[in-house]
Amino acid sequence: MKPLLKRRGLVLNGTLSVLLAGGVGVACLSLGGDGEEPATSARTTTVSRGSLVESVSASGSVESAKSSALSFGGSGTVKKIYVAVGDKVKKGAKLAVLDQTEAQEDLEAAQANLAAAADEDTDSAQGYAGYVQAQNAVKSAQRALDGTVIHAPFAGTITAVNGSVGGPAVSSGTESSTAGDSSGVSGFIEIANPSKLKIEGTFTESDTTKLKVGQSATITFNALSGVTANGKVTQISTEPTTTDNVVSFGVVITLTDRPAKVRIGQTSTVTVEVSRAEDVLYVPSAAVSTAGGQSTVTVLEDGEPVVKTVTTGVTGDSGVEIKSGLEEGDQVQLTTTSADTTSGNGGFPRSGRGDGPPGGGNMGGGFRGGGR
Repeated sequence: MKPLLKRRGLVLNGTLSVLLAGGVGVACLSLGGDGEEPATSARTTTVSRGSLVESVSASGSVESAKSSALSFGGSGTVKKIYVAVGDKVKKGAKLAVLDQTEAQEDLEAAQANLAAAADEDTDSAQGYAGYVQAQNAVKSAQRALDGTVIHAPFAGTITAVNGSVGGPAVSSGTESSTAGDSSGVSGFIEIANPSKLKIEGTFTESDTTKLKVGQSATITFNALSGVTANGKVTQISTEPTTTDNVVSFGVVITLTDRPAKVRIGQTSTVTVEVSRAEDVLYVPSAAVSTAGGQSTVTVLEDGEPVVKTVTTGVTGDSGVEIKSGLEEGDQVQLTTTSADTTSGNGGFPRSGRGDGPPGGGNMGGGFRGGGR
């Protein structure tokens, strides 16, 4: 019996030794992946032929492309205002008028002086000079009288009235302006033509170098899903602005059509087409590597990767134009890097304390007990 028991003990200890060695092997295999670099996988795509469009974008608010801040030609007390905000007026309509009493009296006096000067001897140099002076005084008085009335310079909608009857000709805190474009200037009355709209966008310095007057633009509106409008670049500022060390330039895009739902003041995004290439070869941007001013693409030839130098052109939303170096149908690689989703240790924590999965601490104790 003792030899049999002894053999059984040897067999048992041998089995536990094998298990222990296997456990250590598994642990070594599991821990062996820790610290490895992320795996690199390569996908392939085909060199295609088609059209590419390169564009740049900016945001801005819808404004009237034709607006004026209007003020009286002189000082005085407001006698009557004929319009309110939102009113639509025709070209030449009377919008507001000052008390004209003083201006009218000045004109009548100037006209009387002119009549007297005409009766004098205008053949002499002195007499003719007096006549001309009186004539100019009448013209000046007439302009002053005309300046007591504000007329609409074009058909449009009243967007602001910055004064009231009985008040001064120019309301406090505003700046006088004559009829005409007056972006950023407040007048007594402001008028805009809502049928002609524009958007002033701010483009980065690098994007501005690609812009030219006359380029086509597409406008989308934040509050109007699915609504778009067409436009053109009509003005590019030559004066930059710098914010947080970023240099940008203002660009005016004038709408060439106006969707019915679009209103002045709505926020929008402008996308300007800066270049286009038709019927060209192209690959996804991820297939092109550029360093030192040279672009390369990895091509599969007989299943083997071969790096080729290429000449690129337009960079559009769907890819990069290939002017030379590739043929239509070539297989090129898109290289992406992916991290090990198992953290490289088979699920075991990366703790220097030797922590393991639940029960792992008891596995060694069990082995030791079995050894006894």
